[in-house]
Amino acid sequence: MSASINCKEFAEYFAIPVHNKLNPAYIFEVEGKPYAVEEYYLDDLKHIVHFKLPPQITEEPVIVKEMYDLAVSLIQSFDELEMKIKSTKKNPLITFSLGLAEINYMHACLSNTFNKRLQVYPLHSTVTLEEQNNVFLSPVPGYRKIILSTNIAESSLTVPDVKYVIDFCLTRTLVCDEDTNYQSLRLCWASKTNCNQRKGRAGRVSKGYCYRLVHKDFWTNCIPEKPIPEILRCPLGTTILKIKMLDMGEPKALLATALSPPSAGDIERTILQLKELGALTTCVQTEENPHDGELTFLGRVLAHLPVDQHLGKLIVLGHVFGCLEECLIIAAALSLRTFFAVPFRQHIDSYRNQYITASAFSFYFQEELDWGRSNYIQIKRVREVAELFEELKQRVSVFNMHITTQPSPMDQEYVYKQRFILQVVIAGAFYPNYFTFGVCDQEIAVKELDGRDPKTTIMLRNIPPYGFLYHKQLQSLFRQCGQVKSIAYDGPKAFVEFSRNPMDTFKTLPAVYMSLKMAQLKIPLDLNVCNPNEIENQVEGGGAARVKYTRVNVDYQKQTVEPVAIFGISEMSKMIPSRLLSINVTEIVEVGHFWGYRIDEKNMTVLQTLTTEINHQSLMDLPVSPHPELVCLAPFPCLDNKGYYRARILYVSGDFAEVFFVDYGNRSRVPLKNLKAIPSHLRELPFQALEFKMCKMRPSAKSLVCGEQWSYSASQRFASLVNGYTLLVKVYSLVHSVLHVDVFRYLGSKELVNIRDVLIEECYAEQAEESYESQVCIQ
Repeated sequence: MSASINCKEFAEYFAIPVHNKLNPAYIFEVEGKPYAVEEYYLDDLKHIVHFKLPPQITEEPVIVKEMYDLAVSLIQSFDELEMKIKSTKKNPLITFSLGLAEINYMHACLSNTFNKRLQVYPLHSTVTLEEQNNVFLSPVPGYRKIILSTNIAESSLTVPDVKYVIDFCLTRTLVCDEDTNYQSLRLCWASKTNCNQRKGRAGRVSKGYCYRLVHKDFWTNCIPEKPIPEILRCPLGTTILKIKMLDMGEPKALLATALSPPSAGDIERTILQLKELGALTTCVQTEENPHDGELTFLGRVLAHLPVDQHLGKLIVLGHVFGCLEECLIIAAALSLRTFFAVPFRQHIDSYRNQYITASAFSFYFQEELDWGRSNYIQIKRVREVAELFEELKQRVSVFNMHITTQPSPMDQEYVYKQRFILQVVIAGAFYPNYFTFGVCDQEIAVKELDGRDPKTTIMLRNIPPYGFLYHKQLQSLFRQCGQVKSIAYDGPKAFVEFSRNPMDTFKTLPAVYMSLKMAQLKIPLDLNVCNPNEIENQVEGGGAARVKYTRVNVDYQKQTVEPVAIFGISEMSKMIPSRLLSINVTEIVEVGHFWGYRIDEKNMTVLQTLTTEINHQSLMDLPVSPHPELVCLAPFPCLDNKGYYRARILYVSGDFAEVFFVDYGNRSRVPLKNLKAIPSHLRELPFQALEFKMCKMRPSAKSLVCGEQWSYSASQRFASLVNGYTLLVKVYSLVHSVLHVDVFRYLGSKELVNIRDVLIEECYAEQAEESYESQVCIQ
């Protein structure tokens, strides 16, 4: 029994009528002798800290920056306190923060203190098991152990020798949204009961101290006495289904007798939602009752399953549509907490592993625990999901629902169609709750990024003066996200562009997602900044002031630092002599997206001259180890290594490298020993390969059903229309070095036809409006 339970409330609820009186149940008290724990509030700390205390925030429960600073000062004051009482031992302490972001921020604040003799441990449900166990280790002599915890350490946890508790008096509580009936974590003030539980982490083995970072009056008048009971803040669907299954009468009447009865409105709303779900009928014994109903077959199944009602409906629909096994796995995984571990201060690595979930299927090739550790996965959670999957499979078998062996797929489109069916099942299970992608204001995005590609570029604000001096530090900070191609500085803003594989489709780079995750997790970007006055003093003649906010572009591929080019003017624009070009296609990325080169007389002369000059050189081996983005010379295998061409390394695998031929637009696998260094003067000529995207076209609905973007048959048809033919393209716009074009060719003896019209006529594609960027960049 919890020490914080309200015994009187339970005793009165279970009172027994005796002689026309209600006699409460007996209460047996077993008194212990805990050590005293002294309590302090903000009013008591004015003599400890050396700055003005912030006023109490009553409107919105939140930890302001001053409160973090106060907690750090308080921790530093413990050294003085222990010196006064002549204690040689630095006693551990627990700080109760809110969540992972708050723990990260508090950790950063402690890391910046002058006292470095601290051992700081996070305690959060997503950190690894090893990190959770570290809180029980004894600190190194002379060091103070600090535990930054959520309310996971609030009860049933004894950390040896904890003497101090610092409590922000806040908590995140699961509440149920009235409109959607879904639970979410909401920040609120913790109750006195919760805070007393936290205070109990100290005083276990010696006298303790509890510091509550609220004012005394606020604690007395505003902090609630006890938390809201779960029955009042969680969905009632499962409870009502159990009542109907046990035939215990009308739910509203029965729940009115609960210890903390939910409101009649919550009960009625839940019953209507169960009817909408299909778990209850709309009438009782032929008499319509909007706030009651009989169990349907779906309702009996849902009452039998230990999962949320929508997940139960997902399982039933999975049986109906022939994807029961997949739905059981989804329901089991969503019912438990995430099995991805987030090692402290390794959030980006963990998020990357979640983003690339395919790596999880290398499980059989490593030891179980080693595999989990290397892939940031908690094996214990995986086992729990597997056990729940087996339990769900056994429970639905009672209703004659069994997993059937599916035939081996005959082609890729079969797999795509099964995936589409699963998407339809998920939509049906969670109806009427759904989400939509917000429409991006393309005009604002283009202006914010100054015309740069939002799929490859992120923007940083508040860059210090002379920001280009810190380009190596910024590159190092974002290296964990992806390969940085360049950083452009424009006053207090910086634009970080990541490298893109020429064969990638037009999707947002994973590196951009990783960077946005860093911002979401409030991971600080710390720069070792020089004083602007010192920079100006070191530069003679006042020249530094003129470049204080100069627009500079640092290119890491070319290893150059140059002024930012005027928007809209590029080398690519100079390479396009007119809006009509004759081209050959060399590499297809996807339908409507391809690489090629111009075959007009002038361009062919340039290519032949370049090839001749390369192959008359005395070629040297690479001076550095081959690595992605390195520009070099490589042979094209189809020509029996007789000629070398300019190429960029895409990636290295073993003794081979995948290279992209920058003058023609195709790619090939080349032995590392055959790669040669490129003379510096051969880098000056712009790359001649052109990237094309057909304009005013998107995949048809039929194509989307059969694949993520374009169906296999659409890809085959597009390849048959362009491969091996001389094409005429009409340039519509130039966006981020990609030519948006109309593509034409002769079909037999017929007139010139637009390939987009052919794809639309054959239902592979449909007409679409061009993006804002493309419309404003019309050639």
